[in-house]
Amino acid sequence: MTAVALASYGGYRLVGSLLTTHTASKRRRHEVRNVLRLAFGALGIVASFGVVTRDWVSVLFSLGVVGFAITFALQGALASLIGWLYIVIKRPYSVGDRIAIEDTRGDVASIDLFVTEVWEIDGGLVSTNQPSGRIVTVPNSVVLSSHVVNYHAEGVPYVWNELSVQVSYETDLEFATQEMVAVAEDYLGEEMASGIAAYRDRLAETPVELDVNERPTVNVVQKESWVELRLRYLVHPRRGTRTRNALYRAILDRFHESPDRVAYPVSRSR
Repeated sequence: MTAVALASYGGYRLVGSLLTTHTASKRRRHEVRNVLRLAFGALGIVASFGVVTRDWVSVLFSLGVVGFAITFALQGALASLIGWLYIVIKRPYSVGDRIAIEDTRGDVASIDLFVTEVWEIDGGLVSTNQPSGRIVTVPNSVVLSSHVVNYHAEGVPYVWNELSVQVSYETDLEFATQEMVAVAEDYLGEEMASGIAAYRDRLAETPVELDVNERPTVNVVQKESWVELRLRYLVHPRRGTRTRNALYRAILDRFHESPDRVAYPVSRSR
């Protein structure tokens, strides 16, 4: 038994070392270690039964009977293991991705055989996509029954974001929208251009047809006593709040330079 355990562990460490050494991506190394851990663990269990009984047919039959009984006793664990296989094969998310699954939002820290650990953002302690400092453990079985939102999918590491500014009906809307677009272009620069290129390449691989604007745009929405200007732009999901704050300050500074052309709703609470 001891020899079998040592041989399984040694094989796992040897093969794992060889494979991970030639794998540059941290995400791939993490997945390789999980697959090898499962494979060598299963081989070790079968070999241990074989050493004890010296009858492989009986071993396999016993494992079948035991497995049938365990299916009822460990349904949750088995569902999580199947969920892990789904994650490895279909890749709805990987280590490092920002995701939303059920009530949890955050960055994937690790994906083990049964659970996924997520560095939480928001979560009731903070707001505006800020880390809370907590780690949330999510069973892998959840991916089989819940919606998974990936903010950082392979090939498209950017998301569309919006910033809203409320102005009065006396505002020169053409001037205001041009100023907002100019501020966004100055701040985002070439980063948005490269993001748009990646976004279009990813869309070209799918049957989905969408119009993708190369520049930031502003949508005008009429409200009861004010006009809402919504600036739309492409940004990395982890820099969404930082970018929104910087753009908002820069836009207000531009507007304050032209008080005769931009006015704010008088009844607005500040």
